[in-house]
This record gives sequence, C-alpha cells and structure tokens, in this order.
Amino acid sequence: MATVDSLGRGASRVKLLPVLLAVILMVMGFGAAELLTPRRVMADEWPAMNLERSVPESFGAWRVDPSVVPVLPDPTVTEKLDALYSQTLNRTYVRQDGARVMLSIAYGKNQNSASTAAHRPEFCYSAQGFVVKGASVGQLRVQDHDLQVVRLLATAGQRREPITYWVTLGHSASIPGLSRKLAQLKYGLQGWIMDGMLMRISSLTPSTDEAELSAAKVLQEQFVNDLAVAMPASDRARFFGSLKED
Repeated sequence: MATVDSLGRGASRVKLLPVLLAVILMVMGFGAAELLTPRRVMADEWPAMNLERSVPESFGAWRVDPSVVPVLPDPTVTEKLDALYSQTLNRTYVRQDGARVMLSIAYGKNQNSASTAAHRPEFCYSAQGFVVKGASVGQLRVQDHDLQVVRLLATAGQRREPITYWVTLGHSASIPGLSRKLAQLKYGLQGWIMDGMLMRISSLTPSTDEAELSAAKVLQEQFVNDLAVAMPASDRARFFGSLKED
C-alpha cells in the first residue's frame, strides 16, 4: 500500500508536469521566433537606392515643372512618413504639348511589416480635405508586363485629380492587400528584410466624365512607359516590378 508521502510526491509531480510542458513550449517558441526573425537587409545587398539619381528630371518630351507641386501629406503624416521611409520624391512633369503629370515616390528599406507598409493615397488625400471615390483595381502596361494598379479619383472644389498607384517589394510590384502580405511573409521566412516603395502618378482633368478619365489613364500610362525607358535598366524592376519572380 502506498504511503501518504509517496502519494503526495506523485500528486506534486502530476501538478508540475503541465508547468514543465508550458516552460518547454515557451522556450521552443522563443527559439523558433529567434530563428525565423529576418536579418538580411535586401537594400544593403543591392546597389544603394537614390531616387534623385534614378528618376531623371527630363526625359523624352517631359521635363520638371517646378511651378506645380503634387499633393503632399499634412505635417503630422509627413512626420510619420519620415520615420518610415528612407527617401521621398515629389515632382510635376510637363510635356511639350502642355500635358502635366505629378509623380510621388516614397521608398523604405524595411517593408516587412504592416507598420512600415506604404501610406496609401486614399488616406493622404482624404486628410487634405479631398473627396476620394471610384477606387478600382486595373492594369497598366509597362513595357513587357501588365502592372496591377489602384485607380482613384480625388476632388476638392474645382480640382479633379485621377490617381494611379502601386507598391513594390523588392522586384515585385503589386497593390496593398493579401498578396502583398503573403509576399512579406514569404521573404520574412527566408530571412530577408525587403525594401519597397509606393509609386503614385496623377494628373488634372477639366471634368469627371468618362472621356476625360479615359484620357487621363492614357496620359498616365504614356508617362510611366516614357519614364521606365529613361531609367537605368538596373533600377527599373525596383520601380515597376518585373516578369521574373524574386
């Protein structure tokens, strides 16, 4: 017959077992988290990004027009963007026939988490008092591939601004959402901290009828392709994505 002491010790061991299992699982979890934490910074292994150098001030029939400034975030948002992004570039280009296109780029060395995800134009324009509507996903042909983009229409008083934007992660271009989150997860599990950027193209139209909006799409696609041709080939995929999967 078991003594009272032996029964007590057996009961104590039974009570300790769940605690020991919990400790073991916690240690294993910490170890797995440490093992899977990305450490290799892709931007440090590629040529350094320099937006001012990579994006020419004049190309083809386009040149910078300093008299028109693209819509910029308010000071509060700007402070946040400065913390999240390594470089920003905002320019307006004018073509020989007088057509104008506004370009805004925000580049960050760490695009692996939601906190450093691209600041979406929907929020940027809304914060400036614009009414943003008509959000849709579309295709924009860039040289040898179709680029998935988001199209918006931002209005404020007499200002009507069709917008096209997309985001990049390394050499992959996409739109915000599930596909981007999966790409972030894929690279993270491979140990990579990816760089990326938000590319925003916009122009002004005299009205919001279908013909004017269609003309704006054509103008913006022409601008994007002219810019892609003018950029260094080594940089092109980081701005517009590529057919080749990273």
